[in-house]
Amino acid sequence: MFSKSCEYAIRATIYVAKQSIKDRKVSLKEIATATDSPEAFTAKILQKLVKTNILSSAKGPNGGFFVSETDLDRVKLWNVVFTIDGQSLYQDCSLGLKKCNEQKPCPLHFKFKEIRENIRESLEQTSLKDLATEVIVGNAFLKR
Repeated sequence: MFSKSCEYAIRATIYVAKQSIKDRKVSLKEIATATDSPEAFTAKILQKLVKTNILSSAKGPNGGFFVSETDLDRVKLWNVVFTIDGQSLYQDCSLGLKKCNEQKPCPLHFKFKEIRENIRESLEQTSLKDLATEVIVGNAFLKR
């Protein structure tokens, strides 16, 4: 459903949010290890997430990546998905056709329309705090 980049971004963002709830900043190396993601690839993703104000970073001995308390509630999963994958989840044809639309639909177009709306709604309503809390209480995990 999501690109590999987006999967890494979601995992990294949830991990950083989880640590931010505990009032910790985390390093690139820690994030990559904790989310089972390649470090160089994770660095590029984190850079993009900081640039779009999803994550914050601080330099220096007490530096690292973090999410402010306000942003834990403000930032939704949709923000992460949109930053990395854009609108493709909502707009691209389920069968990969280039010209699939309401006037000229593929066989799955209308079946997936409701599913896409449900996914959009879920992504727009789920905050980083919601996801990080699920990991903290042990209802979800980030690493296989």
